[in-house]
Parts: sequence; structure tokens; C-alpha cells
Amino acid sequence: MGHADGATGDPASGGQAAVQARPVFPVQLPVPRLGDWARGNLMPGAWSFAAPTPGPHLALVSLMHGNEYAGAAVLQRWLEAGLRPDRGRLTLVFANLAAFARFDPADPTLSRFIDEDMNRIWGDRALKGPRRSTELDRARDLLPLLESADLLLDLHSMLWPSNALMLTGRARRAMRLGARLGTPPLVVADEGHGTGLRLIDRPAFAAEDGQRTALLVEGGQHWQDATLETLGACAAALLRESGCFDLDRLAATLPESARRHGTPQLAEVTRTVVAGTHGFQFVRPFRGGEVVAEGGTLLATDGGEEIRTPHDQCLLVMPSPRTLRGHTAVRLARFLAPGDA
Repeated sequence: MGHADGATGDPASGGQAAVQARPVFPVQLPVPRLGDWARGNLMPGAWSFAAPTPGPHLALVSLMHGNEYAGAAVLQRWLEAGLRPDRGRLTLVFANLAAFARFDPADPTLSRFIDEDMNRIWGDRALKGPRRSTELDRARDLLPLLESADLLLDLHSMLWPSNALMLTGRARRAMRLGARLGTPPLVVADEGHGTGLRLIDRPAFAAEDGQRTALLVEGGQHWQDATLETLGACAAALLRESGCFDLDRLAATLPESARRHGTPQLAEVTRTVVAGTHGFQFVRPFRGGEVVAEGGTLLATDGGEEIRTPHDQCLLVMPSPRTLRGHTAVRLARFLAPGDA
């Protein structure tokens, strides 16, 4: 999701203020050269492989944002390795190829999207309405394929320093799946964004009585080698969990696929803090994943309003140090017992 980019780093979404506020982070991860892999075998950027034996449909999505390419590097590795399912169907998607084509390491936040944030347009009002944009047209093309998936993982990274985490929406089956994967260990149930629906929040995946399940993984900061490895480990864990693969053959193809990185920590968002003014400011730098021990602790000011922790042991989810009015500044969460999922 990488929501901080859209709030602080892309002039298309914040004008001159965003240009002045745009942070600079080093681009250490090589930019993948997709070449012929960008062509797909169903449509541009979409590869799908059916096994002769029936089974579930597993979909992995990268490049929802054009500058978040670590997930694309994971999928490219798998395509080059010739990964194929033993049962069911495997689909690998490079979503926003148009934005990715504009990526420039000298100004890496500018390629987040072409016209609008692709991870805020998955509601029917947008997809079935008359409006046109690069991202909407692409989402309309991809929707039937993605909504046919029984399991879906959306691969993202973050602009600001943060521990890696999985976001599940409110579907408890998604939280249980995230806990079984175990990497990254932090699994957070949330409500999404008021500015538009994410792919994982589509009714096909989010309905409480539904069967399809979707997760969004934030693997770490953009353009870092560690983020590539975290996303690869999470995606490989889902391959193992899916039932689409013979585990011995999978381990031979992807030797890291059996790794788990820690005991799952479950949390749910209790408040989403949206900046009400352009003067929103944290009282000190906070890192995503930081836990504030005492309820009532001052976190930020927003005009004349004080933002305080609503409870003890408050988990800070993806705080954005420079937030424009109307954008998510931070999500505040409480930890859950394992049985609460």
C-alpha cells in the first residue's frame, strides 16, 4: 500500500507542497528488467498457469504502485525459474506497468501512479462508473481474473521506516491465514482507507460469509534488499499453504519457501488518524511497529487537536511523518490474543 508516498511524496497528489516535502531515500535494490515478462500470457503483465489436476486458484499481485517493484522482482524470479502449480492455477500479475515504466532512481516517488492511486479504486462505484483513467482502465481489465482467485496476496513496500507487516481488512479468515504464514509475524486487521477501496477489501474477499481470502503484505521500505527477501519469504509461505504445490518439488524450486520468521503477533486497528489540516505534526519521529506503553500519550497535533493513544500498549501502524490534509497519518492498533482470530 505504501500510503505515505501518496500523502507526501507525489506531486500529482499534493502539488507544490508535496514536491517540497518529498523525502529522499537511497535506491539500493536493482530495478528489475521485466523484458518479455511484461507481455504476460493472458494480457499484458498477467501470467496464469493451470495444472492438469483441479485445485485452488492462487494469485500474487505486484506493482500496484509503480515505484514498489520489490514484489515484481520476486515474481520475475519465479517466472524465470519456471514455477508451475501441481494442482489448480497460479496467477502472477504486474499490475501498474505504465507507472513502473516511468520509474527514475533519481526521483523514485514520481512513478507511484499515472493518474490516481491504483489501490484506492477497487470499489464498484469507481470500477462501474463512467470515469476513465490509466489505473481504472487497468483495474477493469484485471478484475475478473483477480476476483476468480481463492487466495490472493498483494505485494507492497513502504516509504517510511517501519517493521514489515500483513494487512487483512476485517475478514477474520484473512487474519488466520496471515498467522499461519508467519512471515512477517505482525498481522493487522484494519478498515482500509476512506479515500477508496483496496483490492483486498473487494466484497469477494472481505465478506464475512465468503470463501475467498486476500492479504496485503508491506515488506519494508522501498528499494531495499531486505524488503525483497521479506516479500519473497511471505509469498513462498503462501505457495506452501495454498495446496497448489507438491511441497518437496516446491522446496527444490524455492529453497527458502519453508522458512518462518517468528511467532505471529495479531492486532486490530482501533483508530485511523486522518490529517484534518496541513499542519499535522508528530511530536517526535515514530517508527512503524513501535508500541507506546501508556494510553493518553501525546503523539501528534493537528491544528488545535491533540492526537493521543487511545489505550495502553498502542501499536503504531505505518506512521507518515509528513501528511497532507485528508490522508492517513497513522493507524492505532491494539494487540489480540491468538484465539481472537
